[in-house]
Amino acid sequence: MKVNGKAIKYGDNIDTDVIIPARYLNTSDHQELAKHCMEDIDKDFINKVEKGDIIVAGNNFGCGSSREHAPVAIKASGISCVVAKSFARIFYRNSINIGLPILECEEANKIDENDKIEIDFSKRRN
Repeated sequence: MKVNGKAIKYGDNIDTDVIIPARYLNTSDHQELAKHCMEDIDKDFINKVEKGDIIVAGNNFGCGSSREHAPVAIKASGISCVVAKSFARIFYRNSINIGLPILECEEANKIDENDKIEIDFSKRRN
């Protein structure tokens, strides 16, 4: 499997409360969740994300509340993969459960906003 897209970059400790704010947890509609993905940290996220784009972050991505809504919102927004230096354990497991590709990459900090990225999971290289 290959994914291609531009990098949308965030820092360390991006918690599930900013990935999908609690005020939207009253719906399980994936497209509705996608409309509000990242809005508390990046108001323009929903306007700039394109199908296939890749979130790139630092350490401990997905920390905080153990809400499955967070990876669901990311996947429904069109993100093809999340690359981070490390993931919070519950986010990591929830991502696997809902089929959101994630990749731990020690050198994620070397990727810049809007860099074009191709990840080939079958060859284990990027």
